[in-house]
Amino acid sequence: MHIQPSRSLSLARLSRLSAWAGVLCAVLLLTACSQDKSQVPPGMGGAGRPEVGVVTLHPQSVAITAELPGRTAASLVAEVRPQVDGIVRQRLFQEGAEVAAGQPLYLIDPASYQAAYDSAVATQQKAEAAIPTAQAKFDRYSGLLKQNVVSKQDYDDAAATLAQAQADVAAAKASVETAKISLDRTSITAPIAGRIDKSSLTPGALVTANQETLLTTIRSLDPINVDVTQSSTNLLNLRQAINEGRLKFSGPNVSVKLKLDNGTIYAQNGKLEFAGANVDQSTGTFALRAQFPNPDRLLLPGMYVRAIVEEGVAQNSFLVPQRGVTRDPKGQATAMVVNAEGKVEQRTLSVRNSVGNNWLVDSGVKDGDRVIVEGLQLVRAGGDATAVEVTIDETTGEIKDREQSSASAAPPGTVKQPASGATGN
Repeated sequence: MHIQPSRSLSLARLSRLSAWAGVLCAVLLLTACSQDKSQVPPGMGGAGRPEVGVVTLHPQSVAITAELPGRTAASLVAEVRPQVDGIVRQRLFQEGAEVAAGQPLYLIDPASYQAAYDSAVATQQKAEAAIPTAQAKFDRYSGLLKQNVVSKQDYDDAAATLAQAQADVAAAKASVETAKISLDRTSITAPIAGRIDKSSLTPGALVTANQETLLTTIRSLDPINVDVTQSSTNLLNLRQAINEGRLKFSGPNVSVKLKLDNGTIYAQNGKLEFAGANVDQSTGTFALRAQFPNPDRLLLPGMYVRAIVEEGVAQNSFLVPQRGVTRDPKGQATAMVVNAEGKVEQRTLSVRNSVGNNWLVDSGVKDGDRVIVEGLQLVRAGGDATAVEVTIDETTGEIKDREQSSASAAPPGTVKQPASGATGN
């Protein structure tokens, strides 16, 4: 008899739980409907249009440069060798220092050369001593011949004697000069100014004239040369662009900048001094040489560098950010553009070369085109998009600033949440 009230109580509790469950389901459904109406998928603007970052293109004059690998080389190089035989008595320079032209470097024992010079001088004096007698005899015979006092044969003998004496003097002078040259060469001097290397021989070493072993080497470092190579294909493209008017030649005094091996730009600008007249058959390249001031001796021969050569100026050209250019299956460069109606168009570009973090484009875009550089994965050709103007850092190629769009104040790829207390319909 006590079971019936307990059963009635359980039914009442089940009824109340069912009512609460119904209320909870209704609340959840209303919340879901409100969120569906108040939010859009990430990266979408108003009315489901994706927001994309764009850069507006305008024609401009672009300086065309070529970055070419190369190595530094001394502008002057002198290999110091002895020109006479002998024993090295002294080394007169500090290894690795700067030397002036004509500065003494080595002293070879001059004793034997001094003796040879003194002997040559004595021989010259002896020859000169015979001149007055021969000259007087010739003059006397010249007067007597007019009076027919001496024979013609005696006159001729006197003339020959004088000529022989004069020839002996000339030969003696030449011997003196030769001996003096050899004596002077016992003091080995610097043929050019520059920085001198270490000495390969020490005092006491025996040297011979014009030996293969160098005593040392002098290199002129200011100015310094930079030898680079350019492909013949690039040369043909450059000349065709100039001939067709697409590129304005920068003039005969072409300015060159230098990028060092650590990535820094050398403070001094150089000039192009030489261009090869032939193409290397094995590599298809030709040689270029630029010259740079080097007052601080920062550049040393043999350093790897990259020369930035100003080839000319491309007028009325377009620079398209590299981050906005992709390749289609055919390998052609393409870009997505938002037109005036907010539709996305795909353009095929004719790319010439890179300029910093941009591509220099000959065709495929026009003035005022808005190229998509952010959010490419959100759009497709023919679709709608909301364009937000962005600014790209020229150094890194990354986006550093963007305008606020009319559809959303948040950056592309984010969703503006409704204010607290707002409800959807």
